[in-house]
Amino acid sequence: MVEICPVCGLPKDLCVCEEIAKESQKIRIKTETKKYRKKMTVIEDLDPSIDSDDLCKKLKRKLACGGTVKGNRIELQGDHAGKVKRILVSLNYPEDQIEII
Repeated sequence: MVEICPVCGLPKDLCVCEEIAKESQKIRIKTETKKYRKKMTVIEDLDPSIDSDDLCKKLKRKLACGGTVKGNRIELQGDHAGKVKRILVSLNYPEDQIEII
């Protein structure tokens, strides 16, 4: 039996909920300083319908850094704000919806 998405009503393999969420959200990228003056890049305001774990894995792999998902925010080790924006644009997020603080 094919699983049906409860939001859009399409089969899971044809679901467009994540694509719609990508187009309509505003993403904020900022850099925070943690203990011992270590930099951390934080990606905030992610829509809950987006698979944050998968996005975090892709970012960590492309940036060769560590990171984690806490709630609906992704924390990456190091100062990668400009690189993260370029990667998100290459993953079909609209450039005008991504803001670096």
